[in-house]
Amino acid sequence: MNSPPGSTVAITADAWERAVASIEEAETVCLACHVSPDGDALGSMLAFAQALRVLGKPFTASFGDVFVVPRILRFLPGLDLLTDPGDYPAEPDVMVTFDAASRDRLGSLAANARKAREVIVLDHHASNTRFGTTHLVDPGAAATAAVTERLIDRLGVPLTHDMALGLYVGLVTDTGSFKYAATTPEVHALAGRLLATGIRPERVAREVWDRAPFGYLPVLSAALGRATLEPEVAGGLGMVWTTVTRADRAAHGLPYDLLEGVIDVVRRTDEAEVAVVFKEDDEGAWQVSTRSKGRVDVGMACVALGGGGHPTAAGFTLHGEVRHAVERLRELLAQIEVVNRT
Repeated sequence: MNSPPGSTVAITADAWERAVASIEEAETVCLACHVSPDGDALGSMLAFAQALRVLGKPFTASFGDVFVVPRILRFLPGLDLLTDPGDYPAEPDVMVTFDAASRDRLGSLAANARKAREVIVLDHHASNTRFGTTHLVDPGAAATAAVTERLIDRLGVPLTHDMALGLYVGLVTDTGSFKYAATTPEVHALAGRLLATGIRPERVAREVWDRAPFGYLPVLSAALGRATLEPEVAGGLGMVWTTVTRADRAAHGLPYDLLEGVIDVVRRTDEAEVAVVFKEDDEGAWQVSTRSKGRVDVGMACVALGGGGHPTAAGFTLHGEVRHAVERLRELLAQIEVVNRT
């Protein structure tokens, strides 16, 4: 049974104690977040890296595969603390992972995690496979940032502005700027503590949501122009889906990492409970984002397709044709129980 959003009941006292002891006793600590990091993954890891620096604890922090920080996150403090994954220790003594529901989500650093003596998993995904030795996993937490803040506190490190900024970015991105159901009094209390360090929320909002190069507009227009509404899907609740191709982006010089906001426009469709955006990356694979308004668990569908996430926000990677994936989504959404929610 999941704990309430924003709580830490799901994490045992023994797990907290073991995590703190492992970090305090380690000569060096290796940090990793999931590939193509979002605000929660990277913000949490950078905040924790800065906490380790306060403790005087040597560390390595990185993420696997394409080692490029998304443009919308390049304002985060602590980017200078990152290390190329090629220089990551092959057999870490203590490794801490952030926002990764499975070892595979670590990409090229998954091999390092397999060889680590101790793996401390910080996460809030219900689909977490518990691939570590110590699990600080709370499916009820609004963001991994909320779990990370608790660990920093248990290590006795006071929050600085820069640590709090990373955590705040994780919190606001995973709650949709406090719009999603995971937003609770505890979430707002945490946000208040973070803001008390001097964070300017309007500056965060501008960097994360309110800016894009001009080329984004025609790419968004192309995606919206080919959007398809299927009202009969998900038991008649409806699905809307679209694609963003490499050709779309190439025509306007738009990098892949600026496509994150497309799903937020598509999901506004009144006639569709489920929204899906297929985004073709630079290697030709489709990175698929799905959203639900709360009555259909898209996380279950994405797990069946090799991905994962939350009931209302999840994704998967597709190596194949979009039309086949759409067909499979229709089938899966027909099998998922609809929640009666007004």
